[in-house]
Amino acid sequence: MTNQTDINVLKVGVVGAGSWGTAIADLLGSKGLRVELWAFEKEVKDSILTDSENPYYLPSIPLSKNVFPSNDLIEVVSEKEVLIIAVPSHVIRNVAKNMSPAVRRDSIIVSASKGIENETLLTMSDVLRQALAQVREENFVVLSGPSFAREVATRTPTAVTVAGRDPNRSRLVQHLFATPYFRVYTSDDITGVELGGAVKNVIAIAAGIVDGLELGLNTRAALITRGLTEISRLGLKLGANPHTFAGLAGIGDLVLTCTGQLSRNYTVGKQIGAGRPVSAILSEMRMVAEGVKTAKSVYHLSEKLDVEMPICHETYRILYEGLAPQKALQRLMARDLKQEREQW
Repeated sequence: MTNQTDINVLKVGVVGAGSWGTAIADLLGSKGLRVELWAFEKEVKDSILTDSENPYYLPSIPLSKNVFPSNDLIEVVSEKEVLIIAVPSHVIRNVAKNMSPAVRRDSIIVSASKGIENETLLTMSDVLRQALAQVREENFVVLSGPSFAREVATRTPTAVTVAGRDPNRSRLVQHLFATPYFRVYTSDDITGVELGGAVKNVIAIAAGIVDGLELGLNTRAALITRGLTEISRLGLKLGANPHTFAGLAGIGDLVLTCTGQLSRNYTVGKQIGAGRPVSAILSEMRMVAEGVKTAKSVYHLSEKLDVEMPICHETYRILYEGLAPQKALQRLMARDLKQEREQW
């Protein structure tokens, strides 16, 4: 089922009305689909319902009239053929458990959340597989790539990747999301696509710290490049395809998040580099900077798998152990000298 007529009659639900979930719902609604959108906060639901806008997460962006918000999770997910999950990583398991009784066995589940669960060190699609155990294995698909929600909502040309084990499901999701301004590629590397989307947030915090310290463009370029090496090391250890990290879900998403002013993770890092305490920064944020929690997961996962990830480790120590950014930089620069090219 991939022709436009079939796509337009799919029953679709989006779980999560943050900036990304709202942008996704609007994108699909603008294609003529009726999209039900679950919002946790009543004020978000009311604003979308009355003003066709989400002023809390995507202000000043008019939303499609085909987006129907609700605070009733079961209502939103019931009888849906496609469900897009776009909630923060630390709540995804509980949300999925709560919606599980109403999710069809043949529903296609699209994970649009980026992160690694702290407690289990599982990716988001693996968490969803556990919580939605009744859904067929081949029905899980992940969406990732360089895509700031605000730019997608304002129709800025964007390209992303969807990855799944079954090519037919991936192609259906590809056609579901594709518009003249939103180009979608497919992949069979779920692991690589998810890890690229998750770990780049940690590197983006480090990139923000570099800019907050006013270290210059040389430093940031080196950090992004070596950050990609760390992502690749972890991915390869977990069975990912190395080519994935040279694509949209790898270097594409990494560059965007490490350099774009719309990046929450970069912004958190920049404030840390400028000398602000982590706790103060996070207390002022309504939206989630996924890299903060993912840094903990990446640290423990890399330790468990014996994967060398010095930038991620130093970022973890800055966030959770109070290490001064200048000291972290000294430690990174003083590491043993070695050959750049690695044997994959």
